[in-house]
Amino acid sequence: MSETKVKIMSTAKLMFNKHGYGAISLFEIAQNMNISRGNLTYHFGDKDELLTMISNEMWSKLEAERQKSIKLPSFKNLHNEVQLYYKYQKEYAFIFLDPHVLNHPQIKKQFREITAQSIKENKEIIAFSIGVGNMKPEAFPGLYNNLSFIAWMLTFFWLPQQIIRGEKKQEDGEKLIWSVLLPHMTEKGLYNFKKYFGEGYLNSLGDPFDIDIESLISF
Repeated sequence: MSETKVKIMSTAKLMFNKHGYGAISLFEIAQNMNISRGNLTYHFGDKDELLTMISNEMWSKLEAERQKSIKLPSFKNLHNEVQLYYKYQKEYAFIFLDPHVLNHPQIKKQFREITAQSIKENKEIIAFSIGVGNMKPEAFPGLYNNLSFIAWMLTFFWLPQQIIRGEKKQEDGEKLIWSVLLPHMTEKGLYNFKKYFGEGYLNSLGDPFDIDIESLISF
């Protein structure tokens, strides 16, 4: 890929993240780069082609980094996977935030494929954890399928919820995932969790629950 093409994609990505995909034209990207619109369209015929290339770049980077992980399901792999997705949500924020972009045929297809893969891998992590004694058997049918789905949601929709809530920007979504998984761990699993993450991490999963029921009831 030519240096100019890389610069166009990088500039476009920054402008789309800041202003939104729909708000930025090819002319504005060219202006920002001090090149002609004709020069830009020589490399990218239209905005759709530019979007497709940026999307392909994101998925290629993501897959390359995912391949570095050990395939055996583990606490470490779940941690690495979640943080990897959070990293790319920041770098390619406009893709995750714009419903029109998400409905682009190619991007929709890519998201559906990676979603199915992520949920499948979450199930494999839980199955492996049960097998080695880190998690309890399923308490009722559907519980662990639902937790696998919840873990995916907390990964892929973390950035939109931060914007909606408009607060606690330093909050770590991974801690919410562990919060829903930890009650289903065995003593062995909890020991291994603390061994990997540390006692301090366990005690920093969130604010203590301090709602006083008496303050909610009046007679």
